[in-house]
Amino acid sequence: MYVHPRVIEISTGSRAFAISLGASCGSAPAAERSGDKTRSGSECCEPQVLAVDPEGLGLGFGGFGVKRPLRFLAYKLNLTEPQITELAAILDELKTERAQAAVDDRRTSSSFADAMAGEAFDQNKATEGATLREKSAERLAAAVVKALGRIHRLLTPEQRERFAYLIRTGTVQL
Repeated sequence: MYVHPRVIEISTGSRAFAISLGASCGSAPAAERSGDKTRSGSECCEPQVLAVDPEGLGLGFGGFGVKRPLRFLAYKLNLTEPQITELAAILDELKTERAQAAVDDRRTSSSFADAMAGEAFDQNKATEGATLREKSAERLAAAVVKALGRIHRLLTPEQRERFAYLIRTGTVQL
C-alpha cells in the first residue's frame, strides 16, 4: 500500500508507534489499486497506525527529538504557528534537561561501580552517587513542572483539555 510521506513516531512508554498523518487518497500506483480496495474520500487523510514496536522503546519525547513530538502535538492540538514556535522552544529545553539527566545517570553508575571496585566498600563514593541521582531527579522534575506551566499558558482551554487527555492516556509522556 502506498503511504503518504507524512509519518510520525510516538512512544506510549510501553510501545512505540509509527503513525501516518495522511493516507494515499487514491494516489497509489495503479498496480496497487484494485476494485473496492481503493480508499474512499471519507477515509482519506485519516491517521493510521503503521507500525508498533512491541519491545517498547519507552523513548518519550527525548528519544525522538523535538520535531516528531512537535508535529504530533501540532496536529492533535491544532496549534497555530506562534504556538508551534513556542512549544518547540519548551520541548527543546526539556530535551536538554533530559540529556543532562542521562549524563548524571552515567556518573551515578560510575560512582556506584567505584564504590564496589575497591578492596573495601567505599561508603563515600556510594553516597556521592546516590546524592547525584537525587539532585538530578529533582532538577528534571522541576524542569517538567516548569515546562508544563509554560505549555498551560500557551494553550487555549480546549487545547489544554486535549493535551491533558493525551497525558492521561499515556500518549504523551513528559
